[in-house]
Amino acid sequence: MSWPPRARSPRTRNLAALITAAAVMLPLTACSSTPEPKKPAAKAGAGFPYTVTNCGVKTTFDAPPKRAVTMNQHVTEVMLELGLAKSLAGTAYLDDKVLPEYEQAYEATPVVAKEYPSYEKLLAADPDFVYGGYASAFTASEGRSREALKKSGIESRLNVENCDKGKTTLDDLYNEVRETGRTFGVGDRAERWITVAKATDAATTKKLKDLKPVSVLVYDSGDKTAFTAGGKGIGNEIITRAGGANVFADLNKAFGDASWENVVDRKPEAIVIYDYGSTTVAQKKKRLLEDPALADVPAIKNKRFAVVPLSDMVLGVRVPAAIEKLAQQLHPDLKK
Repeated sequence: MSWPPRARSPRTRNLAALITAAAVMLPLTACSSTPEPKKPAAKAGAGFPYTVTNCGVKTTFDAPPKRAVTMNQHVTEVMLELGLAKSLAGTAYLDDKVLPEYEQAYEATPVVAKEYPSYEKLLAADPDFVYGGYASAFTASEGRSREALKKSGIESRLNVENCDKGKTTLDDLYNEVRETGRTFGVGDRAERWITVAKATDAATTKKLKDLKPVSVLVYDSGDKTAFTAGGKGIGNEIITRAGGANVFADLNKAFGDASWENVVDRKPEAIVIYDYGSTTVAQKKKRLLEDPALADVPAIKNKRFAVVPLSDMVLGVRVPAAIEKLAQQLHPDLKK
């Protein structure tokens, strides 16, 4: 281009003006045209939004969580029973082998930590939901409180046996499964499981209706004292429904310590040993049988023991079968 620019002819000036006017009008025309109809917003799945209050924490879910981490075996098994393996981003703290029917799904699930993960390790799994089996899963001093998770955009659930409430019953178990199913959009699966569980319990109850309850001491562990099952946990409910009577049902906890003097005074007819951890059942029996202070306890005199895995005696999907298995040990005639 030459400098200075040449002057344009009138014809050229008129043409340029027309082009400029057209260019100015184009966006105005586009703006005034009828807008395209907006696409309807995606509808939430059936049953959503879903609001639930769990152990005092109210949460609304607009859709099922997609990356859950479970901490403690019994809640992991609730998820696997409900067919939610694909919703698991990880798991932690296995007390026992999972049931055979869950092995394949469990093996496909990443293990975040052997026990409880640190807060940083938990976040590294990128969860949108954390499901804890015991209150210790959400220990504040270790950074895993439900409040801290919420601040990181992670929802949570605590197994209801650990809520600050009264005695834990089978209705609490059914509610645990039902609410978990609803949270993950599989309420129908949850209801099917509940129907079968109720039928199993009804069948056991019918077998036991004419039998006298057997007084029972639960021996979890302990040397100076007996660490035992109190009256608040599902363990007490399992014992009662299995035709037993927990001698420490008046202990206002799920688990607690009892003096050996109280054990002697309450004269249990049978001892239910919780099987888990590095101390074997044989070692636990030996400790009880060789304690001279317990020599006159009927259960010790008659060497009457029942053995159950700890994973059977917490609030999870094993409970209905656990009632039946314990009933058969407390009342051997049921097997006939």
